[in-house]
Amino acid sequence: MFYKDERLALFIDGSNLYAAAKSLGFDIDYKLLRQEFMRRGKLLRAFYYTALLENDDYSPIRPLVDWLHYNGFTMVTKPAKEFTDSMGRRKVKGNMDIELTVDAMEIAPHVDHIVLFSGDGDFRPLVEGLQRKGVRVSVVSTIRSQPPMIADELRRQADNFIELDELKEVIGRPPRDDRPERTYNEEDADA
Repeated sequence: MFYKDERLALFIDGSNLYAAAKSLGFDIDYKLLRQEFMRRGKLLRAFYYTALLENDDYSPIRPLVDWLHYNGFTMVTKPAKEFTDSMGRRKVKGNMDIELTVDAMEIAPHVDHIVLFSGDGDFRPLVEGLQRKGVRVSVVSTIRSQPPMIADELRRQADNFIELDELKEVIGRPPRDDRPERTYNEEDADA
């Protein structure tokens, strides 16, 4: 599926990948993920998309966003919008599909292969458009969860489907709940 001399770009739909990995019972080690795809080809960019819920200048995923930014990922963020639905429930909305789509179309002339980490069926037209530009597209998600985390139309459109569960041994780590509590020390600064 990959050629050593091809130019790669990764597009990570942060919330979608998080949900897929969680459904399979593991967390993503992003350092290992980046290394794995550097091994598979010439990695030009690794984009990570997420909406941030900012309360008093703090977001629960801010430490991850900062770590990714300092460790070779191109971060694309925007503020999430909070609202109350008709039933009075607090909801958060932060869709990053447009930003991901625009960036993918802009980088298409410079890459041979795009790896999309998302199962969102809304990306099927994007995959089709990239293919028309001569770019191969692999989609990473899972069909092994209940319900499956990938839309059938996206899986069918992609040149390759990569089952996230099969990457678990290469890019995964146990969920935080299963690991003992640790305090921050200087060794963690290198992680």
